[in-house]
Amino acid sequence: MGYCQPVGEHLKYLVFAGQRPVACMIYSSAPRHIGCRDRFIGWPVKIHRQNLHLMAYQSRFLILPWIRVPHLASHLLGRLAKRLATDWQQLYHHPVYFQETFVDLERFKGTCYKAANWLYLGKTTGRGKNDHTHKPNRSIKAVWGYPLCSDFRAKLCEAKG
Repeated sequence: MGYCQPVGEHLKYLVFAGQRPVACMIYSSAPRHIGCRDRFIGWPVKIHRQNLHLMAYQSRFLILPWIRVPHLASHLLGRLAKRLATDWQQLYHHPVYFQETFVDLERFKGTCYKAANWLYLGKTTGRGKNDHTHKPNRSIKAVWGYPLCSDFRAKLCEAKG
């Protein structure tokens, strides 16, 4: 999975155990249209456009291949969930209420997300953001989400004046 610079607002985390790096996570601006996520939240189109910046997309999660610690992935997901909203607010001066990620089903099962109490929202269409053919042109991915506050739906669906 080639790395490229995150688009829009983003945070990068490098996790250390003592002096050794063990993992990294990158969060960035959420993708515009993810059908299962949009239905799960239940937001109207106008409010969706207005409030999409209140979500964070975990675009990368890597535990270095030589690290072998049971349950480390779900532990890190839990730890970052507790700090993501605060860090985002501090840097970008607006909150995030929900985080999401994609899991490539041809390579992974998403077990660590399930273990960390993330919610399975459905699957992508496999068409990408610039599709004009309405046919899959990439692998189908599982969409997982995690609320960063209990009233995330109300906050994401709130119309701004």
